[in-house]
Amino acid sequence: MLITTDIQVLLSAREIEVLVLITKGLINKEIADKLNISLTTVITHRKNITEKLGIKSVSGLTIYAVMNGYIEADRI
Repeated sequence: MLITTDIQVLLSAREIEVLVLITKGLINKEIADKLNISLTTVITHRKNITEKLGIKSVSGLTIYAVMNGYIEADRI
């Protein structure tokens, strides 16, 4: 089992950006527009994030992001 610090290293900077926007409640199209990337790219990043972390739900990803300092709980 990987520990949290190992998992943090696995996420790319772009995946972290996508993760933060997911936790803020943005849908894939909004994330694509905000980051100036294609919808397909956002879907690929989401798939990679869930595979790397083993977390499939938005609520689980939100808890992960808060606990690992990617976003403050009051900014969600």
